[in-house]
Amino acid sequence: MTTFLLLPGAGGEAWFWHRVVPELAARGHEPLPVEIPADDESLGWADYVEIALAALGGEREPVVVGQSMGAYTAALVAEAVPVRHLVLVNPMIPRPGESAGRWWAAVGQEEARREAGYSGFDLDRDFLHDMPADLVADLRKGGRNQSDRSFAEPYPLREWPAVPTTVVAAREDRLFPLALQRRVARERLGLPVVETPGGHLNALSYPVEVAAALAGVV
Repeated sequence: MTTFLLLPGAGGEAWFWHRVVPELAARGHEPLPVEIPADDESLGWADYVEIALAALGGEREPVVVGQSMGAYTAALVAEAVPVRHLVLVNPMIPRPGESAGRWWAAVGQEEARREAGYSGFDLDRDFLHDMPADLVADLRKGGRNQSDRSFAEPYPLREWPAVPTTVVAAREDRLFPLALQRRVARERLGLPVVETPGGHLNALSYPVEVAAALAGVV
């Protein structure tokens, strides 16, 4: 059995992982989805790590999974405690000192979207295009906002953790197109990506496939 510490992206809602949790449990693993009050402007990166470690409890050497902006917290957790493996799902892969607000221009996210045929942002087109019908209504309501502080605060990572790392990228991601994810993973970590079906929120749209990719690292 392996413990999977599941860190959500912007908004910090553990609900994002609710379809992956039973899939990992069915494979004999212990999934621990983390709830982070990411709209709280009083919380910084150190607080996010503290929340994640509290959710981990006494479990040792987990696989730490960070989705999208959750990659920022995931790398800090892997720096703070012994970690078996780090998995980044459709991630914002940070560099030490690079704020989450600066990441977008630094990696050329807008240009990559234009090259993929997208401009502006449309919720249905860019996030809900692959969602099961029973989740669409919930997702259209929107979730918790991400704090301004988390985008502005300098990222305190000193260097990338010396931990085995896997990048999982969705083929139909319209926020971070696959070509962008491949390039950033190669340039920043020297890694290829493990491809999965679906869009940016594919832990909701393709939970079986995402769970299989996570379990595949152990």
